[in-house]
This record gives sequence, structure tokens and C-alpha cells, in this order.
Amino acid sequence: MSCSPLRGGLFLIALGLACFGLLPEARAVCQEGCSGSNTFLGEDALILNTGYNNTASGYQALLGNTTGYDNTATGSDALASNNGNYNTATGYLAMSGVSISVESIGFNNTATGAYALKNIFNGQNNTATGYAAMQGSEANLGSSGNNNTASGAFALFSNTTGSENTAMGVEALSSNTTAGNNVAVGSDALTFNTEGSANTATGVDALWVKLVLVTKGDRFQRQDRLAGPVHRLDCIFETR
Repeated sequence: MSCSPLRGGLFLIALGLACFGLLPEARAVCQEGCSGSNTFLGEDALILNTGYNNTASGYQALLGNTTGYDNTATGSDALASNNGNYNTATGYLAMSGVSISVESIGFNNTATGAYALKNIFNGQNNTATGYAAMQGSEANLGSSGNNNTASGAFALFSNTTGSENTAMGVEALSSNTTAGNNVAVGSDALTFNTEGSANTATGVDALWVKLVLVTKGDRFQRQDRLAGPVHRLDCIFETR
């Protein structure tokens, strides 16, 4: 059976168009390769980079990094707004920063777990392991505490400027914001502490207490939130 060149050409064109229609949607910038001692894999990973010794794997990993160096980001948006050095982030939005428009300049930080150290701004020497460990606040450009260690989901979750804290256990020191030099070991240990410093709590629910004595004239009203063993009781006096 013979086939004219014209008919054969039309068949190939139709086949090509059909195949093209089955191709996945074109992607913006799918980075894959290595350059200047940097390694990248993923859409927009390390796309603005001029630093060195960086490794980015995942969608927009190390997206905003320009001059930072010796960073490792694994996971979608990990270290997305970073421009610091010696940081390691593993997990979705780990150490991603408040937003891509707010440059994070922290260094020597390690975050493992989704949302771990998410809102860091310029903190240093922090280690967060677990879902949302040391996630921090988006207020005032993000968190800037130093030398903290958090291990466990939501451990040191609310920390902003607190430094020298150690929290090990689910929600240990989860309400801490600005306080420092605290040690909490055990699930929910020191969970309601916000600004108290130099406390040590060991055990499940240790120091899981919130007591407020409110004065109204000569009368005191007690407001409690207490559960589990109490090894130390801090009273907060407010005048109304």
C-alpha cells in the first residue's frame, strides 16, 4: 500500500498535535542542576541565588536567597525568604520566614518538621524538631530568639524573643514568648509560661498552672487553671 507524501505529512502533524495536547502544563521555572557549588531541584528553587554552597530541594526552596551561603533546604518553601548562613531546614515551610518580602537573616539554625521555626527573622543557634516546633509569631517581622532548643510538636510554639530555653515534649513551653533560661521536659511542661524566666519543670504537666489573684479593693479573687502535679506555684498580682 502506498501513501502520498502529503497525506503522510498531514498524519505526522496531527499525531504531533495530539501528543502535545497530552503534555503536562508548562511550568514557570523548573530548576534542576548545579552552579557555583550550589545544587537545586524544584520549581523556583534557589532561583535568585548568588551565594555558594547551598542545597535546595523542593518547590521554592531557598527562593529568596541571594547572598546567603552554606544553607540546606529540603521541602516545599523551606528557607524560602532566607538570606542568612549555615541554616538547615527540612519540611514544608520549615524556617520559611514571615513572607518572601521580609528577608530572614538568621544563622546556625536547624529546623526539622513542617512549620518548624517557620517565622524566624534574625535568630541564631536555634534547633527545632517536630511539627510547628518554635514556629513563632509573624508580628514585628518575625521571631528573633537565640540559643533555644525545642523538640516535640508545638514545643516553644509561641516563642518570639525568648532565648536560652530548652523544651522537650509535646507543647512544652508552648506559650513562652519573651522569657529565657527555662527548661521544660515532658508533655505540656511549663505550657502556660509566657514571660517567666529561669524555671525548671520536669515531667508530664509539670508546672501546668495558671493562677491569677486579682485585687478589687480589699478583696481577692482567685482564678485558676490547674491540672497535674505542681512543683512550684507562681502568683501574678493584678490591680483592677
